[in-house]
Amino acid sequence: MDTVVVTGGTRGLGLGIVRRLLSEGYRVIALGRTLSEELAVLINENSSRLIFETYNLNDLSGIHAFAARLQKDYGPLYGLVNNAALGHGALLPTQHENEIGALLRVNLEAPILLTKYLLRSMLIAGRGRIVNISSVVATTGYKGLAVYGATKAGLIGFTRSLARDVGKAGITVNAVAPGYMETDMTHGLEGEKLESIRRRSPLGRLPEIEDVAGAVSYLLSAQARNITGITLTVDAGSTA
Repeated sequence: MDTVVVTGGTRGLGLGIVRRLLSEGYRVIALGRTLSEELAVLINENSSRLIFETYNLNDLSGIHAFAARLQKDYGPLYGLVNNAALGHGALLPTQHENEIGALLRVNLEAPILLTKYLLRSMLIAGRGRIVNISSVVATTGYKGLAVYGATKAGLIGFTRSLARDVGKAGITVNAVAPGYMETDMTHGLEGEKLESIRRRSPLGRLPEIEDVAGAVSYLLSAQARNITGITLTVDAGSTA
């Protein structure tokens, strides 16, 4: 049974990815700061295949030891989904330096470090999958999301170059760029802003969590063995 680590797996998109991977037979290690009620229910229903591990990705100094323990406790890892992210938004001149630092650490530095250390068991096994959750904001921009957009663009650059580094070891590295979904992170876009995004979609709707989870599942699958270094956009066509 292949084991996949999903960061930010306690709610929102991360929880949706966890649900999808469980339905497809993976053993899933969900990372988060605190155990949510929804994830606790899933654990009760899938006690042999779903594990919760608590970690605050803002703590960069502990990632090496944490990653080593995961591999020691759970054996070789097949996949890593770097989903956890902060969504703080503000115009840059008014954004506090501490908030900027947290965005850079959690959204970009932590995924890079976690990938660095969890790659080791994949390199030994000669197989593995890395999926980084970016955003359409990385390429389109959005008012008040300059730093957030920079971190998500950084993940795309990281994805493309890392794919070249580890491809010959049988490891694929891809990104998924969701459009705006109705999740906790987009509550600030309610009303006319969300409607304007919906109207821009050729399909006249927003993507749902299940759509993005399906894209992640595909990139983890054997069917995607010859896909690496790409960014798969799931936005109901709003950036077409």
